[in-house]
Formats: sequence, structure tokens, C-alpha cells
Amino acid sequence: MALGGLRRRIDHLYNGDSPTASRFRYSLLAFDFLTIAFFILTAPVELTPEILIADLVVGAIILLDFLARLWIAPSKLRMLRQVHTLADLLVIASLLAAPIIDQNLAFLRVLRALRLLHSFAMLRDLRQGAAFFRRHEDVIVRSVNLLVFIFIVTGVVFNHAFGRNDDIDNYLAALYFTVSTLTTTGFGDIVLHGTTGRLLAVLIMVVGVALFLRLAQAIFSPTKVRFTCPDCGLDRHEPDAVHCKHCGRTLKIRTHGEG
Repeated sequence: MALGGLRRRIDHLYNGDSPTASRFRYSLLAFDFLTIAFFILTAPVELTPEILIADLVVGAIILLDFLARLWIAPSKLRMLRQVHTLADLLVIASLLAAPIIDQNLAFLRVLRALRLLHSFAMLRDLRQGAAFFRRHEDVIVRSVNLLVFIFIVTGVVFNHAFGRNDDIDNYLAALYFTVSTLTTTGFGDIVLHGTTGRLLAVLIMVVGVALFLRLAQAIFSPTKVRFTCPDCGLDRHEPDAVHCKHCGRTLKIRTHGEG
């Protein structure tokens, strides 16, 4: 009975509508940002006992969050198949095993960024509590996806080049190289050395053309409103749509008089 009550309380914190549940989920989002900042700041720093302790503390918190979500998940197998769940497991492993693994595996921690704004509960809170987010939800989510992608590629570049390439001795330099390569600008002032470095640069350029530009274009594509057509089920329409472009039904899309 006690376990059942605890499970209900945890489920409410993750999925409930109360102010307490909302504050809890916002706290988790803030923790995600703080962990990413921690990963960036400590990546180029030599491991010290203090950093190792911080790794273990952060890893323990993420592990508790993961176990809590797994406990209340309606389908545990489905949750374990999700991308952000697999990323969490890699992050937990890299943090809790920090005292015994090589620091080169620390780049796995950047995968923590995949969790940002990918919780339906968090999106619901942002819709209800922020008019700006409601108006620009698609653009915000697409921008976050683009930033997450850049952040992960930057982490891979930094992990490969740090300590081997004097031109890439911090995250800013890795970010500069990543963006110039993803956009195929290629100024040439920073390059990756060796066969592995060149192959990585080629891979980034190919991915840049195939994915980076697609993500960037999605940000600037016309924003559509969410409204499910009662007849055909189409749930994205132009802001001023009067008829569904798929089936022609007359639509009555509620607006907030903004714009």
C-alpha cells in the first residue's frame, strides 16, 4: 500500500497538473541545463577528486530520475526503446563509471541534451504558462532540435581534437569549426589533422548538407497552428485557414487575437 501511494505521488509529479508538479518538471529542465553547462566546463579540465565527486552526484540524480520514470511508465519496454532513454543510460554509465574509464568517453555526456524540451508534460506546461511559447512553439522546438544537433557534433569534434590539435583547445573553437563545416563554409583556419580527422570532417560536411540545412530550413518555414480537422484529422493548418486544405471542411480555429 505504501509503495502504491509513493508511486502515485511520483506519477503526479511527472504527469500531474498541480503547481507543485509543474514546478518539479521546471526544476528538472533547469537541472538539464545545469548538467550541460557542467559537462562543457569540465570537459577540457583534468579530472580532480572534486570533479569525480560531482560526476557521481550528477550521475546518481540522473539515475534516480531514470528509475522513477521507468517505475511509473505505462509501458516500460516502450520507454526503454526511446532515443532519449538510451541517451540517459549512456550518460549515467559515463558519469558513474568516471573514476575507472578513460576521460575520452566523457563526450557521451553531451547526449543528455536530447532530453531538452522532449517531454510532453513540459511542453504542456509551457503552452499553458507562456503565451510566447504557444505562439512560437514549432519554431522553438525546431530551434532546440538544431541546437542539440550542433551541440552533439561539437562534442564529438572536441573529443576527437582536444589534446591532439592545438587549434581546438576549447569548446568555442570546436563549435566554430563545427558550424563552419556543417554550413560547408570552410574558412580553413581550423582543420582536423590525420586520416581520422579528415574522415570526420567529410562526415560532418555530408551530414551538414543532408540534415543541418534541413533543420535550419524548418525553423524559417511558415508556422502553422495546431487544430485537428473533425473530418480528415489533419492537425496543422495555416494561421488564417478557413477551410481544411486536405478535405475542404470549414474550420473554426480559435485564436487569441494576437499578431
